[in-house]
Amino acid sequence: MSRFETADGLSLYFEEHGTPDGTPLICLPGLTRDGQDFRYALPHLAAYRVILLDLRGRGRSDYADDPATYNVLSEAGDVVALMDHLSLPRAAILGTSRGGLVAMALAATARDRLLAVILNDVGPDIAEEGLGRIFDYLGRAPAARTHAEAAAALERAMAPDFPGLPRQRWQEEAETFYTETPEGLGLRYDARLRDAMLAQAAALAEMEEKPSLWPWFAALDGLPTGVIRGAQSDILSSETYAEMQRRHPAMHAVELPDRGHIPFLDEAPAVALIHAVLKEIT
Repeated sequence: MSRFETADGLSLYFEEHGTPDGTPLICLPGLTRDGQDFRYALPHLAAYRVILLDLRGRGRSDYADDPATYNVLSEAGDVVALMDHLSLPRAAILGTSRGGLVAMALAATARDRLLAVILNDVGPDIAEEGLGRIFDYLGRAPAARTHAEAAAALERAMAPDFPGLPRQRWQEEAETFYTETPEGLGLRYDARLRDAMLAQAAALAEMEEKPSLWPWFAALDGLPTGVIRGAQSDILSSETYAEMQRRHPAMHAVELPDRGHIPFLDEAPAVALIHAVLKEIT
């Protein structure tokens, strides 16, 4: 078990896997998830020094006293603190969903610390449909009371976007990201993440001119970059995916059939893209 301290005194959890002297690859998970997001990718990443981070308020990391610090820029600062803790001058980033936003924030604020960036099903524009779906469950314990019930509910909800996925995968998802107690299933993240997201959304709604994340994406220019999209994604639209390729023609890009938000990263085309991007590092 490894931990480090953030600038505001939180103790965050991380794990290291793979080859100690390999290219450092920091993996940043989705909004409500943790380093276990990458458990299916790990067998394919053994040649790299893989670092899995539980972002603040998630998994085995401390919960913040102030939920307002659950924001992308604070989380980017935590990644830099982790790199300093490990004496890593530079690292590649593999960011899933929220983790990809943090990766783009790093490109905008600490580009000299990056070797490469790979975005898993996320871009500079977030589709409203997907945001609505996330707010439906964010910060709320599931109605299911057991892992088996939660797995069945996940399968019912997600099967149209992930056709043919075996029930065992949904069971593993439920067991990984929910705690089973006599009172029902509990969250493995700070429920106040919902408060933070609602406050940020309200602040944006009051702005006359909405900020754009496209300048963050533009900061990736010149870095080895890749994007993976689930063909049924409700977070990374096909229009945004196409515009990303238009603006960054050197970027590796792959769209995965029979995948929604988020691909598991053990799909052969996704694995191939990760390796292709990391091979470009000089």
